[in-house]
Order: sequence, then C-alpha cells, then structure tokens
Amino acid sequence: MPDEPIVLAEGLHKRFGATRALDGLDLAVTPGTVCGLLGPNGAGKTTAVRILATLADADSGRARVAGYDVADRPDEVRARIGLAGQYAAVDEKLTGRGNLRMFGRLYHLPRRQAHRRADELLERFGLMEAADRQVQGYSGGMRRRLDLITSLILRPQVLFLDEPTTGLDPRSRGEIWDAVRALVADGTTVLLTTQYLEEADRLADDVVVIDHGRVIAGGTPDALKSSIGDRLDVVLADPADAGEAARVLAGIAGAHPALDGARLTVPLTRGAVRLADVVRELDRAGVTADDVGLRRPTLDEVFLRLTGRDTDPDEDPDQTGPGTAAERREKETVR
Repeated sequence: MPDEPIVLAEGLHKRFGATRALDGLDLAVTPGTVCGLLGPNGAGKTTAVRILATLADADSGRARVAGYDVADRPDEVRARIGLAGQYAAVDEKLTGRGNLRMFGRLYHLPRRQAHRRADELLERFGLMEAADRQVQGYSGGMRRRLDLITSLILRPQVLFLDEPTTGLDPRSRGEIWDAVRALVADGTTVLLTTQYLEEADRLADDVVVIDHGRVIAGGTPDALKSSIGDRLDVVLADPADAGEAARVLAGIAGAHPALDGARLTVPLTRGAVRLADVVRELDRAGVTADDVGLRRPTLDEVFLRLTGRDTDPDEDPDQTGPGTAAERREKETVR
C-alpha cells in the first residue's frame, strides 16, 4: 500500500537497569519524507534509532522498516538502511575517494562499480575537488558530508541521521541540510534526531516530540506552532512602564506576559486581536510602545511548552544514560 509507513514502531519498551529509556514508543514515518525526532537529553531518541537500525533489541513492542520486522529480519532491514551519527566513521588517513571506494568494497560491490559509485557521490555532494586529499585535512563540514555519503553507497530506502550536525558551524550545517534535501528529492526517507530545533523546522515534513521514552506530540512544524497560538510582542519605549503594560496585555490576551528587557510577549489565548486595539489600550494607560507586532511561535517555544525544558546541544559528557554522548561513542555504525 502506498500509504503504509516505511518506518513503523508500536509500543516499544526498553530499559537499561533502572532507567526506562523507551516507555511504549509509537512512531510512523511516511515514505519520501523527513521525520524530525525531537526530545530533551535522555528522552530516548538514540535508543529508538538503535532499535530501528537493528543495533539494539527492544524489550517489548514491534518495529518494521521498509516492510521488514527489525527483530525477525534484521539482515533485510540492514540491506535497506543507512546510518550516520554525530561522530564521523571515516578513515582520516585515506582520501575522500579512498574512503568511498573502501566502503563500496566492504559492501561487496565489484571494484569497477565501487569506483564508479564513489565518483558519482563525490560529484553530487560537492567533494570532487577534495576527492584525492587526505580526510584529516578536511573541514568539519566536509568530513560530516563524507560520512553521510558513505551511508549512501547502496542507495538506502531509509537513512537514519542521529544528530548529524552537532558541533558544526552554521555554514557547514547548511551544507548538510542541502545534502539531506537532495536525498529526499530522490525518494530517500530520512529519520532525523536533532537538538537544533531550527534544523527540524527547516528540514522536517513532520516532527515527533518524545519525552521520557514516549511520544507526547506530533505533526507538521506549522501545526505544532499553531497548537499553542500566536504571540503578541510589545517593545516599550520606557521599561519602567512594564508593570502597567503587562496589566493591559493580560486583559487583552487573557494570559500574563513574559518580560525580557523592554519586550513583553504574551500568547493569544482568546483568539485574534487587532493591533490598533492594543495600541489604543496602551495609550489609554499612558504606555508608549516603540513596536507592536504579532508573530508565530517558534519551534523552541513549542518544545518548551510541551516538555517544560529547553534543548541543550552541548550535552554533559559525564552522562551515561541512554541517548547521551557516552552511549553514542560506544554505538556501532550501520553502513
């Protein structure tokens, strides 16, 4: 069936000692899309990916990828997926071309086919000029791009990206985003875990938010933003007027504003308001505003509302629970 999810998880449970990493996780990913998996540190993101990529077994529940049960048919699943994580798995002593040819041979491609596929990927992802340089001389973004394309040697139906841009500068992150968009345009399905909410907003067709090992919300980025309503922003000419301005805005919006310097922000819980009415009420109260505007909430605000916590891209290296940096350093890589 064309509408059947290409990645499906139902009631996944996983414990590590006393820690419950997954607590009945349900997930369904539509073919040919990017699904962003978001959650605070230790929410279960990496554990879920490990199970779906056949690197770990669930305690209970079931999962299917590309039509195959991950527990019963792991070899079939592995033949149809790629995985790229936070830590590059390429050989720094080899050239970019040498790395791709090596991976091609490890996949049992004939030598000529492995060479042809390596050149095709280097050209497509903008690495041909650096193809014959040792990887140790690559920038962080180039290494990550090379790491990503090694997972594409066999043209996977599903690509798991586990925080692929952590630690990269904005330009390098943008290069990875462009590469992901190109993959999806060719029909690859991407399951992306990330703590950069801008990344999910830019790339994901659908977003699934998990916390404490279970899904707490899901939908398109726009739908999730709409679920908490628009925001009214007021920038005061005099921050000393914040108290009176907050009283006025609370009466208009039905919620107490948050103050950040001279800026007041309040969610619109009573539906739409007219900016002219806001300006008029502030004027009646003797409050002068330098700026009054309506805006959509950010995905960061949605995340904070849902989980009560901010994301933190800089994880504590001393953490050892599931989904932390310590676990990722230890995990295997499926290519």
